[in-house]
Amino acid sequence: MPYNKTEDLPDKVKENLPKSAQTIYMKAFNSAFKQYKDNPRQEEISHRIAWKAVKTKYQKKQDKWVKISTK
Repeated sequence: MPYNKTEDLPDKVKENLPKSAQTIYMKAFNSAFKQYKDNPRQEEISHRIAWKAVKTKYQKKQDKWVKISTK
């Protein structure tokens, strides 16, 4: 199921990611969900792609997700 707003995301996502990372997750998930519409593992694949998209801009440091520095 695609997400219309970040408030609709799974609790694991909302509780751990900053708001801007949640937006990345939501957009990546929705795009993948549409792309894999005929795949029986559509939702699982979409969540994996969404986490991968977040990890291109954020990294987990101890218990917190922080933006990757681009120095």
